Amino acid sequence: MKNFSTKNYVSTPALESIVGPSGICRWEDTEPFWQERIEKAIVPGTKIDYTVYPNTQEKLATVIAWAGQNGYAVLPCGNGSKLDWGGLVKLGFPGENFPIFQSDSDPPQPRAGMGAGGGGDLGGSPDARAIVAVSTGRLNGLVEHAVGDLTVTAEAGMKFADLQQILASAGQFLPIDPAYPQHATLGGIVATAEAGSLRHRYRGVRDMLLGISFVRSDGQIATAGGRVVKNVAGYDLMKLFSGSYGTLGVISQVTFRVYPLPETSATVVLTGETDALARSTQILLSSALTPTAVDLLSSDLVAKLGLGKGTGLIVRFQSIAESVKEQSARLVEVGEKLGLQANICRENDENQLWQTLPETIWNSAKNSAIICKIGVRPSESVKLLDELPIQDVVIHAGSGLGVLRFETATADTLRQIRRGCEAKGGFLTVLAGSIDLKQQLDVWGYNGSAIDLMRGIKQQFDSQNILSPNRFLDGI
Repeated sequence: MKNFSTKNYVSTPALESIVGPSGICRWEDTEPFWQERIEKAIVPGTKIDYTVYPNTQEKLATVIAWAGQNGYAVLPCGNGSKLDWGGLVKLGFPGENFPIFQSDSDPPQPRAGMGAGGGGDLGGSPDARAIVAVSTGRLNGLVEHAVGDLTVTAEAGMKFADLQQILASAGQFLPIDPAYPQHATLGGIVATAEAGSLRHRYRGVRDMLLGISFVRSDGQIATAGGRVVKNVAGYDLMKLFSGSYGTLGVISQVTFRVYPLPETSATVVLTGETDALARSTQILLSSALTPTAVDLLSSDLVAKLGLGKGTGLIVRFQSIAESVKEQSARLVEVGEKLGLQANICRENDENQLWQTLPETIWNSAKNSAIICKIGVRPSESVKLLDELPIQDVVIHAGSGLGVLRFETATADTLRQIRRGCEAKGGFLTVLAGSIDLKQQLDVWGYNGSAIDLMRGIKQQFDSQNILSPNRFLDGI
């Protein structure tokens, strides 16, 4: 994944005074790769003027303040690996006009009515608005690694892979399996709450997030939580920002709980008939075994990965060698008694499996795949897997969360599958897909009762609606 282009910088006095000439680029001079990524995240015809990349938290804050004062909505991004997830960004409040802003050349100044809980005067025209893409990619430093406390604090633009390398040198790791692990940034992982298969043992991103710093829509820097596991002071904004898709603030720093690297790892692969697989999954989840990952795979995905025939269950054990050996053998025995084909992957074969699985789901040569996130009651997971007319499906059996991948699908097909998920107590959200597809249906499909609460939270954090407007559910 490439970084934002650093050529053909524009001399815009206010912005250049904040980030310097190497920190700003006109939209027309932005690298084509990045233009494509950003254009997939916004409503067609939306005006984009600049891409900006501050390299300190203070500069980031000043850029956000400048944007709010000068008629710009902000599209926060890191490396852009998940920038097209969720709703298409569009400008302004639904059914309302837009705030009156100062001229582009004015330096950032505090504005009455801005910030948490502020109102702001409404008026003016939609034509006064445009987007500035703000990348945290240069906010990529390590702030603190407290090895003895098992915590790490880093800037939001640090790549997940780079952090794992730092932690590994101390015999530790952050137990997350994000999409695009070589390119995803820590801020993007938190903003999309994408934990992956290791969620089974270590829970979600929000459960590992101990502290957070972010820039509010008025340019003020705010913090919550801390750098120690037992810290309980303040509001639990870490959970609020996890999965907020850049709509509440621009994340600048994060503190995570980390864990010792396991001594040994092995993965049991069970394949065969769906009924037998459902029974083995039920036995596993009600047993005393302690896997770190439990994933159900569609038959087509099993075949692509070269794991055998039929639907699949892959179960990863990570602990001391004796425990891994014993637990793997017990699960193999369960599978074989139910007539399933059972194998154990170790060392290089296992590492290759857990690298190839996410690559098969997330990567697309033409960047054209339709990718959806689902959730159902865990007890319904195998049944749903059997019903879905889709090639690539992985469902985390312990939580009922999963990912569906289509090469092609219509909006009606997605609605039908969504209804099936809802009938099983779940949901379907369209993460990645064409602009045309996303304009034909509600990508979030939320039918709960918390919309008013979420709108109130958005109003408190971003009363001007300048942060990723419309990216979240129901136009938030």
